[in-house]
Amino acid sequence: MRHRGDLNLSEQPSTDSVASTMKRDHLVFGWSMFLVFAILGLLLEALHGFKIGWYLDVGNETRRMMLRLAHVHGTLLGAVNILFAVTVGSLAAKTDGTLTRASKMLRVGAILLPGGFLLGGLHIYDGDPGLGIVLAPIGALAFVVSMALTVSLVRQTKS
Repeated sequence: MRHRGDLNLSEQPSTDSVASTMKRDHLVFGWSMFLVFAILGLLLEALHGFKIGWYLDVGNETRRMMLRLAHVHGTLLGAVNILFAVTVGSLAAKTDGTLTRASKMLRVGAILLPGGFLLGGLHIYDGDPGLGIVLAPIGALAFVVSMALTVSLVRQTKS
């Protein structure tokens, strides 16, 4: 009798099992990003509505821009994760590891790109974003690599 935590190294997970797990993971991750960044958007609306100086003062334009960029990019990348989950089903036969690399790069990009904007906007210095902004271009690069890998997989798929 096998228990849930038992690991049998002789059994390789099936392609369908890996694709199913990847699909579920991206759906959960994408919808979670929607939730987190929708809450951020509501918070930004509240800061604006209550005329909070930390957000609205003239000297905080960079902060406003960084936080709005974090909100928009986080929401968009949540949607991209959901689309990736839908796409995984048609790419399940690809077992060369490219699909796994695309999945991992998409998650890295989805965390670092909006995360860099968010961290860059929390602490601004003389109109410049904070040090966290260095994460944004790294996340953008990871996202572009993920999309390039996904495009190559989709192009290889027979209809």
